[in-house]
Amino acid sequence: MSDLTGKVAVVTGGTRGIGLAIAAWMLEHGASVVISGRDADRLVEMARERFGHLDVLVNNAGITRDGLVIRMKDEDWDRVLETNLKGAFLMIRAASKAMVRRKTGGRIINIASTAGAMGNAGQANYSAAKAGLIGLTKATARELAHWGILVNAVAPGLVETDMAAALPADARDALLAQVPLKRIGTAREVAEMVGFLAGDGAAYVTGQVFHVNGGLYM
Repeated sequence: MSDLTGKVAVVTGGTRGIGLAIAAWMLEHGASVVISGRDADRLVEMARERFGHLDVLVNNAGITRDGLVIRMKDEDWDRVLETNLKGAFLMIRAASKAMVRRKTGGRIINIASTAGAMGNAGQANYSAAKAGLIGLTKATARELAHWGILVNAVAPGLVETDMAAALPADARDALLAQVPLKRIGTAREVAEMVGFLAGDGAAYVTGQVFHVNGGLYM
């Protein structure tokens, strides 16, 4: 089991769903955790002021504004890309600067989605943002390896969250029918993978995408 005693983590979107499960897991395993809802401004500074340093960043904050591409409004595209992709970039930039200055490495874990790998009808904006997040993960993993900063992504599939609950019943059933394990995942199961990547057991892992989806995407 990962021991994060003495580590300081920032979890964006950590007030509910997957983010809350991640924050809870890290607290259970000894970390000090700073969480936010959707507004992640100054989180890195807050962590450093309160705890003196930052070891782990989890970019989990995300929103959906679903709609068919032929009807999608510019503002729905822009808002999703702004929150889900640019927001992650801003956090990575701030966190990596702090980690580079400290010279003790660090972990950055981005919460992507199966939608970013296989696409999802009615979610062109969300799928594009999550695909972009996977590319951002790989690029920053290459850049930051020199300083011992490991960057990986975890891509959940159909997981029991408010976001999944908001799906129309027929869309939810159609997705579930494609899952070989024939069940919806839990936020805790995603948190377990994030926790592994934050711990010492993942010291030789960077630039990877870990799919936690019951086989929905292989």
